[in-house]
Amino acid sequence: MSDDSILVERVQTGVRMEKRMVKVLKALAEYHDLSLGDLLEGIVVHAFENRAPFGERSLDRIAKLKEVYGMAYGAESAHRFREAADA
Repeated sequence: MSDDSILVERVQTGVRMEKRMVKVLKALAEYHDLSLGDLLEGIVVHAFENRAPFGERSLDRIAKLKEVYGMAYGAESAHRFREAADA
C-alpha cells in the first residue's frame, strides 16, 4: 500500500467571522465528525479550484442548520456585512 499523504504544517490563526456562520460551521463539522479547521481547509481547497465543497445531503443539512442558528443570509449578502458596533 502506498502512502499518498501530504505533509503539511498548520498554524494558529486569529480569524474573526460572523457569529451565526461560525455556529453553522461548527455544527456542520460535528455532523461530519471533523474539526472546524479540517472543514474550513476542505472548503477552501475546493473553492480555490472552483469546485463545490458540498453534496446535496450536506447542502440540505446546511439549510437546516442556518435556520436553527438564524443565519438568514446567503452569498449575495457577503459584501454588505458591517460590525454591530458600527450601527
